[in-house]
Amino acid sequence: MTDAAPALSPDVFDAHFHIVDPNFPLVPNNGYLPEAFTADDYLEQVAPLGVTGGAVVSGSFQAFDQGYLLAALERLGAGYVGVTQLPADAPDETIVALDDAGVRAVRFNLYRGGSAGLDEIDTLARRVHAIAGWHSELYVDAADLPDLADTLRALPQVTVDHLGMSDDSTGTLLSLVEHGLVVKATGFGRMGVSDPDALMAKIVAANPAGLVFGTDLPSTRARVPFQASDLDRVANAVGPDHAQAVLSTNARLLYRLA
Repeated sequence: MTDAAPALSPDVFDAHFHIVDPNFPLVPNNGYLPEAFTADDYLEQVAPLGVTGGAVVSGSFQAFDQGYLLAALERLGAGYVGVTQLPADAPDETIVALDDAGVRAVRFNLYRGGSAGLDEIDTLARRVHAIAGWHSELYVDAADLPDLADTLRALPQVTVDHLGMSDDSTGTLLSLVEHGLVVKATGFGRMGVSDPDALMAKIVAANPAGLVFGTDLPSTRARVPFQASDLDRVANAVGPDHAQAVLSTNARLLYRLA
């Protein structure tokens, strides 16, 4: 990382990052495999940023492997949780064991695949919540949200990655935020949102608990990787009344760490 640490450096919770450990299975996604980015690499990179916890999120290239995630959580230690991908028929015992290890959510990667599919969201999301209190996280384009809106409104807690990837032209994202959806302010270098700062401000205006920050490290396939100045960008966009909540408190509540 070449930028200096931001002027604002509170107790940061990184609600979205990936660990890429080549000691565990990796699955090419459209021919792409990321470079290694271990738990030690992550800790070194965020050391200047005031990060004291975060959520390791399973990527398309990890499919249903849990070994890397369990190893990463053990290395990262207290304050860190996992977001995993599970097949719809995963045994109850597997979900309980993952919860005991610090996993707190299931991810549906509708943008790149590697997870349970669109037709399994309702059943699996309800099941993991009933068994372990997990919420569900969606990597999905905002353009697809109108078709999913009724399903998502009826589910237990749901999050959407990367500000929805594209402009919320139908207003569905903000409508869902008003009903409790949480949006991740992550991946500025990969999204197509025309004015991310304005959208972040609208989200916290609609629901102060509706936005959380994440680095998206190691920024796989992003046109522009995460920069330390992204912390200031988020804080400035939401304003001083919301900065601490977005950078830390909201996510700790979301992942049941508060």
